[in-house]
Parts: sequence; C-alpha cells; structure tokens
Amino acid sequence: MRQLQGMDASFVAMETRNSPMHIGSILVYNPETAPGGFVRFKDILAFFESRMQLSRTIRQRLVRVPFDLDYPYWVEDPDFDLEYHVRHLALPKPGDWRQLCIQAARIFARPLDLTRPPWEFTVIEGLENIDGVSEGSFAMVTKVHHAAIDGMSGVDLLEAMHTLNPHDPPPNAPDEWQPEKIPNAAELLGKSYFNALTNPMKQLEVAAKAAPGITTALKGLVAKDFKVSGDLVAPRSRFNRKISPHRVIEGISVPLVDIKAIRALSPGCKVNDVFLAIIGGALNKYLTAKDDLPKTTLTAMAPISVRDKDEKGDMGNQVAAMIAPLGTHLSDPVERLGFVHKHTINSKAMTDAVGARNMTEISKVSPALFMSLGARLYTQLGLAERVKQPFSTVVTNVPGPPVPIYSSGAKLESQMGLICLTDGMGLGHTVQSYVDEATICFTACRTLLPDPEFYADCIRESFEELRNLAAAVPSQKPAPTTAARSDSKNSGPAKPATKISGKTKSATKRAPAKSGASRKAASTAKTKTKAEGRKKP
Repeated sequence: MRQLQGMDASFVAMETRNSPMHIGSILVYNPETAPGGFVRFKDILAFFESRMQLSRTIRQRLVRVPFDLDYPYWVEDPDFDLEYHVRHLALPKPGDWRQLCIQAARIFARPLDLTRPPWEFTVIEGLENIDGVSEGSFAMVTKVHHAAIDGMSGVDLLEAMHTLNPHDPPPNAPDEWQPEKIPNAAELLGKSYFNALTNPMKQLEVAAKAAPGITTALKGLVAKDFKVSGDLVAPRSRFNRKISPHRVIEGISVPLVDIKAIRALSPGCKVNDVFLAIIGGALNKYLTAKDDLPKTTLTAMAPISVRDKDEKGDMGNQVAAMIAPLGTHLSDPVERLGFVHKHTINSKAMTDAVGARNMTEISKVSPALFMSLGARLYTQLGLAERVKQPFSTVVTNVPGPPVPIYSSGAKLESQMGLICLTDGMGLGHTVQSYVDEATICFTACRTLLPDPEFYADCIRESFEELRNLAAAVPSQKPAPTTAARSDSKNSGPAKPATKISGKTKSATKRAPAKSGASRKAASTAKTKTKAEGRKKP
C-alpha cells in the first residue's frame, strides 16, 4: 500500500461529473505487420495480459480516507478484471475521421470508476473512410486518471503496452504480482492521525528550501523590470468559464522537420516556443472570427517534468508549471514567435529560480482536507465565472517514441494526446511527437467551443503561415515536398498527417488567411451546416 502525494491527490479532489480528471490518447494501428495481417480483439487481450507486470499502474486502485482527512492510497486490486478495462466497439459507416473524433469525445467525457484501477482502453474498428489509413486498421482510445500518471510516466505505460518489433516474444520476467487487502476505515483513520502530527515539520522544511529561490526570482524580475501584470496575468476569455460534461476533440498532424525549420525565424527559440506560437496564432484567428479577441495576450500553463531518471517508471505526477504568453494579440506570425520566445525565457527563469522540484514538494505537504474542500467549493460556488484565471489554456508537450512501436504486432501509425478540463479551463492542447510527425490535438468543452473543425483549421493555417515564412529564409533548407516524402516511402503506409487531419496533404495547402469578417462568416456558415452533427458528439 502506497500513499498518494499532493499533486496526485489534488487530481482526485478535483474530480467531478463535469470534470473527470483523466488524460489519454487516440492511437491508430496498422495490422499489416501482425501475424496473418490482422489483429483480433482476443489477441489484444492476450498481449496486454502477458505484459501487465511491466507497469505498476495497471492493477492498482485508489482507496480514499474517510472524510478526505488524508491523501488516498494505492492498493493492489484483489478484484482486478482485465476485460472490464479493455473494451471493443466499431464505428458505423462510413467510418470517417470526424466519426472517430466524436466517438473518442463521448468515451473521454465519461468519468472512470475510481473503485477499480483508474484506466480504460477502448479498441475501435471500422476506420473505413479516413484518408491515409490502411484497410483493416483500428484505433484505441486510452483513458488513465491523472492521479496515476503525468506525461512522462504515461509514456512508460505506453512503452509497457508496446514492443520495438512486431514479433517480440512475451517478457521473460515472471509475473510476481500479489493482490492486497483493502484497508478498513479504522486503519485509514489511524494512518491519517499519524500523518497529521508529522506534516507541520514537513511544511517548515519545504518552506525553508523554497525561500532562497523565491527571493532570487523576485530580485531578477525587479532587475529586468518584468511587468507581471501584463505578461503573466491572462485576460478573461470564452474558455475560462464553468464547463459542461460534454467534450469535443480534434487535431492536426505536421512533419516534425517543419517544426524544427520554423525555429530559424527567431534565433535561439526552442521547438516548444514554435508550438506555443502556432497555438497563439490559432487562437488569434478563432477569436477574431468570433469578435472576441482580448486586447492583451492570452497565456498558457505549460507543465514541466521534474522527474528524475531513476523515477522514470514510477506512478504519479512529478510536474511543475510555467506560464507562457501566447502572443494572441499579435497578428504577425514572426513577431508572435519572437514574443513567445522572449517571455518563455523569463517565465522559465522564474520557475528555475524558485525550483520546479520545490513547487511539487509544496503541494505534497498541503493538508488533504483543505485541498478537497477547496476544490469542491470552487466548483459549487461557481468561482470560475467570477475569479480571473492565471492562464487561458493548457499546452502540454509530450515527447513520444522516436522509432516505430507495435502493439499485438500492429504498427502504431499515429498518436494524439487528450487532456482533462476543469471549471475555468475549457480548452486544453496536447503536443505529441512520434518518429517524424508531430500532432497538435485539443480537448474542449462542447459548449465553449462548438465548432472543433473550424478551430482545427485555424491551427493548420497558423502552422502553414510560419512554415511558408521559414521556407523563404535564405539559409533555411526547404523541407521535402509531399511528393518527395511519398516517393521515398512508397512501400509503406501513408504518412500519419493524412490520418490526423482526416484530409490529404494537398488539402492542407489553403488560401491565405481570411480577414476577421470573412472568417466569422465562414465559421457561421460552417456551424449552421454542421450544427446537427455537433449537438451530440
């Protein structure tokens, strides 16, 4: 039995019907590499069962302390049932990309059963009308509670369920897993009493460690004349309201080489700066079309992993946060990229000075009862409608495998990350890389963002603007053309970019960005023609 720590426990405390606190992904597989060229559902079950010992997440469930007087505990579930956690369904015809996103949104909107190990995988067949997806391919929508994993430990769970070769044998290590007895209320209350006695000393220790960093950060901000009110405090937007239980999901895929090439537009900028600038441009286009663009920049909460190398396989969260301005008030893409790069340096300097590890330690000594009560009051009092948020959205960057991986012998062709939402945070983005592609996927409240296809178009246009400008830089080598990429790999499956967008690559070569008025009209027309399909995703 192992107790959750502060950040992990906060995700349990924040769980509501409208805000299920799980993260996940949409994975697309090509079974051509599997034995016989196809994969049955029972093959997937058998494959997972043979590898369960490689992940601590799979068979552990949460046990909460009565009245939330202390943090919950992880216990090896004595009633574990693999077939409950791995489900199976098929899309109705025609089985296109939008249907897959709608089905994924429905699955993702449902809370997990926290009396069982908090994860579910849903295998989806019937992908018959998605450009670039081979016949017989299937998808998998994953859901894992955020209390169990962060981005990095989530990658480890992904690795446990995959192999580097399609025909790798099962692990040689024996499965020595043993179930545990579920502790009763008296045992849990006794442990909470002991923890309450020792917690004040832990709080003093963490405060002493954090104080020098906070002092250094404040001195640095004063020396740089850093305007916190203008740079780090987000204006209210349509996404910072109370959310509904309904979700929409969409995203695009782009070549990773193009993302790296865009860095030439602002010397010294990082790949993460490029993604932030692309999302900033997309929000500029989307909110301009809605006549709802704030005059000052929106900001993003960008999680930072502080997980040590020896903690790589551990469950739970080892993350801190950085606030990154998105430059949404700037219409020029290059100016926006430079703005983002400049201010992420300042924000990261502040995080480094305070100590990202210290931030996570502070959360670990926060009283569990206060965290639980605070989360509930925030929702019940509707504070999301009244209190200004420190950031407008979330942008989390999760590096994926740089080489192809396989599950049940089927090759993983593409992956998109899904993120949890809370009141006051109705839009979140996940950036994920895999081999030579990068995906930008968003999860949103359907009430606050009812037209996901239009916002996906805004992301695509924002990327293409930067890509085209980078290609014009004299010292920058142009990225390979679509035809060249296709010819070099004509023996394999089509590029994942065609799957993620649901369109061919030629379809991404769009006309120049429309003005705010014309974009608004286009959005209105699109919303009317597809209103019926978006009512119940």
